Amino acid sequence: VQLVESGGGLVQPGESLRLSCAASGSIFSINAMGWYRQAPGKERELVATISSGGSTNYLDSVKGRFTISRDNAKNTVYLQMNSLKPEDTAVYYCTADLRIIVLGTIVPDNYWGQGTQVTVSS
Repeated sequence: VQLVESGGGLVQPGESLRLSCAASGSIFSINAMGWYRQAPGKERELVATISSGGSTNYLDSVKGRFTISRDNAKNTVYLQMNSLKPEDTAVYYCTADLRIIVLGTIVPDNYWGQGTQVTVSS
């Protein structure tokens, strides 16, 4: 089982990026999914979460600018980031609460992606 992120990069302030995170492997079901970020010298912080039913929560500083969504058919979570600011610069990690199949048994587990760099700079 793995989570693979894509979509990071270097953008100017005010521009947009869309991050994607696809889960693959012996997955029975996916519950909550989310995005964290970690800037240099700072602790990792929760940016946004989305439940299996589509309920969302956001870090106050990104409300109105970021949108989290998911495509259950593709086991993928997205983070649309608009009006990006230099303070959004960080490595972004996706996470998912999964139920996976291990030797014929369904077990819960939490997985993380490898991280993707987002840099906002003029």
